[in-house]
Amino acid sequence: MKVKAIQFYSLLFAIVLFAQLYLPSFKANVFLQLFVLIIFFILEKKPTIPVFLLEKSKLPIAIFLLGMVGTLFYKYSYFNILKDIFHFIKPILGLAIGYLFYKKINSINKLIKVVVLVGFLSAIIHLITIFFFSNLDTVSGLREFGKDNFVEMFALFFLLFYKKFFGETLFKKQQNSSLIFIVLLLSNVLYLSRTMIVGAIIILISVYGYSKITVKTIKIISVMIISVGLLYAYLFSVKIDRSGNSLESFLYKVKIAPAEIFETHIDRENHKDLWDHWRGYEAKRAIALLNQNPHFYFFGAGYGSLVNLKFFAPLTDNYKDKGLKYISELHNGIPYILYKTGIIGLIIYLSFLISLYKIIYKKFSFETVFISSIGLFYLFSTITITGIYNTRDCVVFILGSLLYFYNSKSKALQHD
Repeated sequence: MKVKAIQFYSLLFAIVLFAQLYLPSFKANVFLQLFVLIIFFILEKKPTIPVFLLEKSKLPIAIFLLGMVGTLFYKYSYFNILKDIFHFIKPILGLAIGYLFYKKINSINKLIKVVVLVGFLSAIIHLITIFFFSNLDTVSGLREFGKDNFVEMFALFFLLFYKKFFGETLFKKQQNSSLIFIVLLLSNVLYLSRTMIVGAIIILISVYGYSKITVKTIKIISVMIISVGLLYAYLFSVKIDRSGNSLESFLYKVKIAPAEIFETHIDRENHKDLWDHWRGYEAKRAIALLNQNPHFYFFGAGYGSLVNLKFFAPLTDNYKDKGLKYISELHNGIPYILYKTGIIGLIIYLSFLISLYKIIYKKFSFETVFISSIGLFYLFSTITITGIYNTRDCVVFILGSLLYFYNSKSKALQHD
């Protein structure tokens, strides 16, 4: 029965990850996640929610409840309220699925293998897609069928550093490890994702112990900042065509990255200017609505609230649509969380991510390194793709699993 349980829950976990990657409906994914949790509680004879899981989930739960406050005082569409509830409950479901499933499986080797194999299969699909169906000459062509894939990113580093932490190879045959690594590396590179590049850097500095704040770390970070500064000095000193070849258009995306997020002085009639700074425009509109209703700053506008773009933006796949004038979700998670749950919700959210990062100061291990990396990664990705509230986020399931093994190892050390 033990072996069957391991295989069954490993398969369910893999299905959840794959659905997050390839099932386009966010609501369908949430229903799937609820369904597999219900299956778990039905199959377990005495199902309980571990205290540590509740402790680590209390801040996301608090944010979820806080979003209800504005909803109680204002009349919004039930459809939009439900949509926001799904957005804010999803991280809680992800933590629970990862934690409970791997509490039952109780093998970090199985977790790593599932993540690596799911990432490998996804990488094969990605490579086949871009080589046979994409335009390889431009960044937009390369990224037409996939803008990022964080399961592949973590799979790559799980495989790469497995021996460093566990003293043995993940797979018995070295040629299998080498093949999987090459496929994952190539696929990761060909996403040409700025968020994935930063994520990879975060994982690397964490694995080598440089994410702790020390004198040496400060020196290294200073060198990195100077290097980035020199890169941007070069990028702004040369003319780069936004529609040039793959490398040139990618460098253009790198060049505009800071302004894309933070620039708010945007000419809405200039489409090039608008799309280059879309995240900044969304944030500008959200802040403008908060300023019109200052009381929203405390508890937020609540679930169901929408941001008025002041024009119909072509954000739907149906070319016959006029576009969307009101949107629920923003790319930049800071104004998004602020708009929905207020300053209190934003403080709770940042506190949650910082608590994950601080785990690096515990005993150095696979779990502490990658949990801390995820905290730092979410701190960055919050301002680019809504962080933990991104509808396609898969990392939270891995986080829930790692939190189980971290807690299990902590308890074992206390008993020694």
